[in-house]
Amino acid sequence: MKQRIQPRTLFTCLTFLCLLAIWLSLALGPVSLPLVDTLRAGLRLLGLPVAANGLEQAEMILGQIRLPRTLLGLAVGGVLALSGVAMQGLFRNPLADPGLVGVAAGAAMGAAVAIVGGSWLGGIPDVLAPYLLSLCAFIGGLGVTALVYRLGRRDGQTNVATMLLAGVAMTALGGAAVGLFSYLADDATLRTLTFWNLGSLNGASYDRLWPLLLVAGGVALWLPRRAKALNALLLGESEARHLGVDVERLKRELVLCTALGVGAAVAAAGLIGFIGLVVPHLVRLLAGPDHRVVLPASLLAGGVLMLFADLAARLLLAPAELPIGIVTAFIGAPFFLFLLIRGRS
Repeated sequence: MKQRIQPRTLFTCLTFLCLLAIWLSLALGPVSLPLVDTLRAGLRLLGLPVAANGLEQAEMILGQIRLPRTLLGLAVGGVLALSGVAMQGLFRNPLADPGLVGVAAGAAMGAAVAIVGGSWLGGIPDVLAPYLLSLCAFIGGLGVTALVYRLGRRDGQTNVATMLLAGVAMTALGGAAVGLFSYLADDATLRTLTFWNLGSLNGASYDRLWPLLLVAGGVALWLPRRAKALNALLLGESEARHLGVDVERLKRELVLCTALGVGAAVAAAGLIGFIGLVVPHLVRLLAGPDHRVVLPASLLAGGVLMLFADLAARLLLAPAELPIGIVTAFIGAPFFLFLLIRGRS
C-alpha cells in the first residue's frame, strides 16, 4: 500500500512554502530588494511600528506593485486549483481540467470581443479598458458554461458525459472565434490579444484584485463544505444518492463554483493553463483522495505554484517578462505526460 503524507505534515510544508513564495515574490523582480528590508517594509505596511530608515523605496515598490501582484497570484492559483478539484470530482476523473465546461473558451471569446471590438470603435478609454475587458471575459465564461450545462440537462437530470462533449464542442468553437478575431485584428490589437491569451500577472492593481478576491473567497469557503458529498460521489452517482447526497444539486454547485472561479481568474490574469490539472492530482498523489484534505491543500498548493511560476516568468529573461501561461505550460505538460506514462505502466 502506497505511503501517504499525514495531513498535518502536508499542511505544515505547504504553509512554509506559501510564506516563502510570498516573501520571494515581494523581494525579487527587476528591482530586487534585500530580504530583510522586504520583511521590514511588509511589517510597516501592516501597520506595525518598524523604523522607516531607508525603507521608503521598498515600501513604495511593495505597496503599489509587488503586494497586489502577489495577492493576485495567490488568488488566481488557489481558485484555479479548487476549480480543478471540483471538475475532477464531478467527472470522477483525476485528469479532468476546469476548462472542460467551456468557461476558459468563453472568457477568451469575451476578451476577444472587448479587445478587437474596442479597436474597431476607435479604442476604449484607458480608465475603462481593464474593467471592460475583465467584465466581458467574465460574462463570456459564465455564458458559455451556462449553455454547456443546459445542453447536458435532460428530463431533470444532468448527464456529465453529454456535458463533457458539449464543453469540448464549445471550447473548439471558442478557439475558432478567437482565431477569427485574431485574423481580423490589426497588428497592435493582435499583440494585445495574444499576450492576454498567454496570461500574465503584470499590471496587477487593487482595483482588478478585489472582485477576484470576493469570488475566490466565496469558492474557497463553499467548496470545502461539500467535501463529504464529493467523497460520496467518488463511489458513483447511485451510491451517493443512497448515502443521502442530492447529486443534481451538487452538480449545479460544482459547475457554478467552477464557472465563477475560473471566469474571475481568467478575467483578472488571462488564460493560465495546467494549474487546475497539476495541483489537485499532485495533492492526491501525496495525501490520498479525501476531499477534506485535497480541497484546502490544493488551495494552498495552487497559490504556491502560481507564485513560483510568476517568479520564473519575471526572472528568467529579466528585464523582459515571460507570459506566465508559457511557464505553467512548461511545468504542466511534462507532468501530464508523466501521468499518462505512469497510467500505462
